[in-house]
Amino acid sequence: MKKIKSIFLVLLIAISGLNAQAQFGGLKDKLLKVGTAQGAKALGVDKFLKQPAAITTSFEDVNREGEKMPDFNASAKFQPLYLLPKNPDGGYVLCEGFYEMTNKSYCLKAGTFAPSKGDGYMFAPVLGPKEEIVISVLKSAEKHPDVDQHDIQVLLWTIIARTKFADYAGTVKLTAIKLLTPKQLTQLEGGALGILPFDVMEKAKDQLPSGIKAVFEAENNIRQLVSSGNYTYADMEKYAIIAGMAPPRADVPSGIWTKHPDGYYVRYFPSGYSITKVQVYVPKELLANGNKLIYDAAGDIACPANTGSQRLAQTNEPLNANYKLKLATICNPK
Repeated sequence: MKKIKSIFLVLLIAISGLNAQAQFGGLKDKLLKVGTAQGAKALGVDKFLKQPAAITTSFEDVNREGEKMPDFNASAKFQPLYLLPKNPDGGYVLCEGFYEMTNKSYCLKAGTFAPSKGDGYMFAPVLGPKEEIVISVLKSAEKHPDVDQHDIQVLLWTIIARTKFADYAGTVKLTAIKLLTPKQLTQLEGGALGILPFDVMEKAKDQLPSGIKAVFEAENNIRQLVSSGNYTYADMEKYAIIAGMAPPRADVPSGIWTKHPDGYYVRYFPSGYSITKVQVYVPKELLANGNKLIYDAAGDIACPANTGSQRLAQTNEPLNANYKLKLATICNPK
């Protein structure tokens, strides 16, 4: 009994921060001695499997009431969204009409397929235990154009993978310190995980539905890379992005409109996971009686109907903006 307790103690220490070599070497032998099932129980895998993901948004969170098919207002002419007045707290003050913007976007689900032609994406909010942290990263990134988009993506993958901040190493640690407050950095420890040894990974995967196994394994691989401090963006991407494509759902075509909770309509056209063209339609009646509407994409997810595809966090950061253009609509929001 004392021997088993001792082994369990070693395992618990390892999960909190021992380096990968120790975990995959000596720890593997220890796990085999007590049995994989006992090792999994000692590491709290059963409890871990019941924990919510860092970001839980799924297509079930999409409100499809009021949706419109792609041919809705098919002849509309769109103006640059980024020319609308800026809101002091972030985002753009909406005026009536049709607007569009090609902006930076980010993958928020590792171990899934990149967007492909025909995928339908609809609006859903950022939800989950780390929603405030993720939104803070996106809003802070707007104020730090010097931080490379790849570095921000790696940080988001690291957060999604529930990596302990104590295990952060390399560029991602510097990015986190730059974009988050000291209080937010300490919040990264809550619900975080260490690296699961091979045997425990295999045992845990046996308990998971097939559609979740790839995500589970990708997140563990990301935690391992981050803690090593020796990785490239390509190394991270190969675990986060699955080659190939998920079959699109016929009932949610590309270009479908979502009726936003604030009453306007929005739709998404991703180009890979790092670029999304967003289009917004604001009916005139929404602005009656001096109503003020704000489009703040930092809390928005372009959510795929196909669960095997990536959720895409949206931003207020336009790409290839042309500020020499002028709005045709007279826009004087109050």
